[in-house]
Amino acid sequence: EVQLMESGGGLAQPGGSMRLSCVASGFTFTIYPISWVRQAPGKALEWVSTIGASRNTASYAESVKGRFIISRDDANNTLFLQLNCLKTADTAMYYCAKDVQKLGTVVTARQRGQGTQVTVSL
Repeated sequence: EVQLMESGGGLAQPGGSMRLSCVASGFTFTIYPISWVRQAPGKALEWVSTIGASRNTASYAESVKGRFIISRDDANNTLFLQLNCLKTADTAMYYCAKDVQKLGTVVTARQRGQGTQVTVSL
C-alpha cells in the first residue's frame, strides 16, 4: 500500500521560509518521479513541482519558480520542498503525490498524502 506522509507546514510571514518533508513507503521510491501539489480553499488542485527519479531533473510551476526548491533523499525515501520568499498566494494544503497527470490546468494525483497546511499571513 502506497503511503505518503507530509510534515513541516505551519504559519509564516510574507517573505519567510519553510521546509516541507514527505516520507514515502509501500513502493520503490527510487524509481518514480515524485511531485508536490497544493490546493487552496475553494480552488482546484495545482501542480507545484516534480523531481525525476534520477534527481537530475526538476520542474516548477511558473508561480513558484525561483522561490521553491524540490529535492529528494532516496536513502530515506523522503521528498522535500524548500519554500522561500513566501507570498500570501502560497497559502494552501500541500501534498506530495505520485502518478501526477496534468491536462491543461487540470491536475490529478493517483496517490497523495493527507497534506500539510501552509499559511502565509502577517
